Amino acid sequence: MQTFFFSPWLSSPNRLSICGGKNLMNEKEKIKLFQDVFAPRPGEHVLFLVDIPTNKNTDTTTWKDRRAMALDWFTLFKELGVKTGFTVALQEYPATGMPNTSIPPEILNVAKNATLVIAMTEYSASSSLVPLCFSKNSQTRCASMPGVERRMEETALRADYTRVKHHATRLAELLNDATAADIQFSTRDVFHIDLRHRIAKADTGDCTKPGQFINFPSGEACKVPYEAASDEITDYGESTTQGIWPVHLKGEPMKWIVKKNRVVDIIGHGKHAEQMRLFFAENETRGNLAELGIGCNPQAVITGNVLEDEKVGLHLAYGMSTHLGGKIRSDIHDDLCYSKGCPVEATSVILHNHDGSHTEIIQDAQLRYDLLR
Repeated sequence: MQTFFFSPWLSSPNRLSICGGKNLMNEKEKIKLFQDVFAPRPGEHVLFLVDIPTNKNTDTTTWKDRRAMALDWFTLFKELGVKTGFTVALQEYPATGMPNTSIPPEILNVAKNATLVIAMTEYSASSSLVPLCFSKNSQTRCASMPGVERRMEETALRADYTRVKHHATRLAELLNDATAADIQFSTRDVFHIDLRHRIAKADTGDCTKPGQFINFPSGEACKVPYEAASDEITDYGESTTQGIWPVHLKGEPMKWIVKKNRVVDIIGHGKHAEQMRLFFAENETRGNLAELGIGCNPQAVITGNVLEDEKVGLHLAYGMSTHLGGKIRSDIHDDLCYSKGCPVEATSVILHNHDGSHTEIIQDAQLRYDLLR
């Protein structure tokens, strides 16, 4: 199987060079962040997870610096643990090669014995860690940080997480009241998404209690579209999700044709369009529209790094949805971002509510924070 890791901005593995550094957090600020977000307690066991390049995965400057950042955080966490009375360990494992492909079972077994897992990885481990947190009587909480960069200490990691929690909670309420969403893109394409029969989730930045899972830096709410899976189609009928999903991969524009919540065709004549046709053909679950997400971290900025880009505004994902409350299992879950400053922008997102009213939650490619008060 060929493996892909696509970001709508990246043109080469080193497109996101190490930047910033003028206003990185000092040790005191980091410790406050750790205590506010994770609240480690005496007797706990904290585990840092780091993936390392294999022969199939070429190392990059940003990946090397992420591992160095993980070591810095691990060292500071360990010092805090000595003072507070908890233990800290760091575990490496071979990179999977695709976001949200299952991590090795022996690594997951190690994670099960930790009370707090912080995954600072190249390829997202979220789909493996979410079931661990949500399992019955779980004592483990997790923060997944795929693609995290040190410069985020100047932006999204510096957010007021009390404010972020309020925004994300309110946004989830709005998504839960919505039965559909209509998106207009800067490419003039339109996309209708069926949001019935699903429950929205808020990623608030609170990872203090057993069984919690966050994507960190945090700040978003998301909802899985109605997928018309085999156990629900008889009761609810086909999904009404359809339209044109404009995608920009490594500088190449293409349009994904979506019907009944599945990518059924790709318009485009470039190399990457052909790669994606083959990729979707290898496994039909990959073409599932898996998530409508809206970021709400006021400190997040668009740079081409999906981890932070998705906290700015609209993002859509394809592939697996089970870890978000959906019905489709797949070997990938990958996000594409559409905020102001992205190659393709979602200029308008209108939510259709249960009572027949409409809410334009995104206007001019920007989240309307006035609706989240």
